[in-house]
Amino acid sequence: MKRYAIIVAGGSGKRMGVNIPKQFLKLEGVPILMHTLQAFHLTDFSIELIVTLPQEEIQFWNELCEWHYNYTPHRIVPGGNTRFHSVKNALDYVQEESLVAVHDGVRPFVSKEIILEAYQLAEAKGNAITSVAMKDSVRRVETDKNQNIDRNSLRAIQTPQTFQSTILKAAYEQTYKEEFTDDASVVEAYGQQIHLIEGDYKNIKITTPEDLLIAEALLKAK
Repeated sequence: MKRYAIIVAGGSGKRMGVNIPKQFLKLEGVPILMHTLQAFHLTDFSIELIVTLPQEEIQFWNELCEWHYNYTPHRIVPGGNTRFHSVKNALDYVQEESLVAVHDGVRPFVSKEIILEAYQLAEAKGNAITSVAMKDSVRRVETDKNQNIDRNSLRAIQTPQTFQSTILKAAYEQTYKEEFTDDASVVEAYGQQIHLIEGDYKNIKITTPEDLLIAEALLKAK
């Protein structure tokens, strides 16, 4: 079955304290987004890559690709006002009867094993959502009180989140809601049971200066 990967790269640099979008920040001289694209491309050359970017950042990205001789094949699609709308735009370029992984552009350390397992489970069961066990104790905070929650009943959700295309495209025909924080929440609202696979603590999402330091260490270790 044909495989796609939608790489969502609509972030800003606000939490990084910089003016450049975080997906364009460099790890060992190469923009984070290029590392992410290569992770999928080197896993399976046949995966068709679709990158969603804010319209105003597309020209800059094209210039970065020329500057860094980035020849990883990919299609660029203008993003929307939210992640939901960006993915919905990208799905217009996805054929029916295929598998679609949706991945954060600033998660460059996703492993080949996770990518392949996610496609395999999605083909068998309809979807595969990457997750890891919680390490820290957690508490539910309300207006005037807080309460401990058993962390063994919780999972931290990562990407890729992978789906059969017919299910994902149909789910994205729903009206947008604020609680649609990721693709799993969209598909669950459509009535599908969610299936989890084991992620990796190294599969970090780079959003803060501390994350960037960790990413640099991971890249050197790799």
